[in-house]
Amino acid sequence: MNIPDEQWMEHAIRLARKAESLGEVPVGAVLIRDHGLISEGWNCPIRNNDPSAHAEIVAIRAAGDLLGNYRLVDTTLYVTLEPCMMCIGAIMHARVGRLVFGAPDPIRGSVCSVLNLSDLSFFNHRLEWQSGVLADRCSDLLKDFFMRKRNIIAKQSD
Repeated sequence: MNIPDEQWMEHAIRLARKAESLGEVPVGAVLIRDHGLISEGWNCPIRNNDPSAHAEIVAIRAAGDLLGNYRLVDTTLYVTLEPCMMCIGAIMHARVGRLVFGAPDPIRGSVCSVLNLSDLSFFNHRLEWQSGVLADRCSDLLKDFFMRKRNIIAKQSD
């Protein structure tokens, strides 16, 4: 069964909501191969006291453990937010075949918004990527989260 990109992104959005429920920035990631789920992750750097515990890294680590291999060839990673520099580096080193993300990140996006790290010639891996899948929903999750955070801070300072 070939599950469309939107359905996998819906799964990533559910994981982003899980991160949010734990007080983390709402980003979720799903890694698939042959149309089946391999692993998933959500942001948890605060909870894990680990600045590298971004959704993408969590999903990549879980897949490596499950598959017994640090190479994730022929996989697709769905993530609700454009990966940062750290995450695109891990994606490239893991040899993820395809990246699909929802919202662009105009501040730290390292696929196409601020940097184009996936296109650097010194990588011996080429990453196919697509942006904008359920972008408005992914973006709204983040906007609403940070608006609530700002309101809480404003109320505390009153």
